[in-house]
Amino acid sequence: MRIVRTPTSHTPTFRNRALRHLGGRRHRLIATVVAALAMACAVTGLRPDTASVTVLAAARDLPGGTLAPADLKVVALRPDTVPDGVLKPGASVTGRILSGPVRRGEPLTDVRFLGPGLLSTQRPGTVATPVRVADPQTARLLSPGDVVDVLAAPSTWDGSAPARTVAENVTVLAIPDGEPAQGALVVLATTSAQAVELASAQTGGRLSIAIEPRTG
Repeated sequence: MRIVRTPTSHTPTFRNRALRHLGGRRHRLIATVVAALAMACAVTGLRPDTASVTVLAAARDLPGGTLAPADLKVVALRPDTVPDGVLKPGASVTGRILSGPVRRGEPLTDVRFLGPGLLSTQRPGTVATPVRVADPQTARLLSPGDVVDVLAAPSTWDGSAPARTVAENVTVLAIPDGEPAQGALVVLATTSAQAVELASAQTGGRLSIAIEPRTG
């Protein structure tokens, strides 16, 4: 007579089946967790960053000079990329004068305008001194931040009175628009004593500049 034995929990066959069943459930659970994490990462990556700051920026390349409303646009920046002194929407900027060219999309800060902001990065005691350079083409070689020497020569130069240096190592703050026929207006960061010397030199002579090499 043939006796058929039913596997019990004590037989090797039953234990092997139970282990395979548990292993399959574990693998399915791990796969489910991995899929859920991947989905969460994808959703996080697609979600827009709501922590942003709106600022004013140039709507196009600007050559400098007086601003108009069409020159500006509002852009959103991450908080850690917002520069100091940036202008926010609602700020009164129409009619203010840019100190130099600005690239499209560049956030506008206080140091970009003629006014007290120009001196915020200069040494204490520095004053903004406008001077008119005789050759307007020379001013086109300048950019804010350049360091120059200012030379003065008599208006009617005959060789008897050589040009002299009236200000050394002064920083260009701005090159506003002006009438080319009257020379180029350049705003310099000077001491009060240099400002007096430059004013005296302009009344009796013609000013020119020598550009110092940049060290940075």
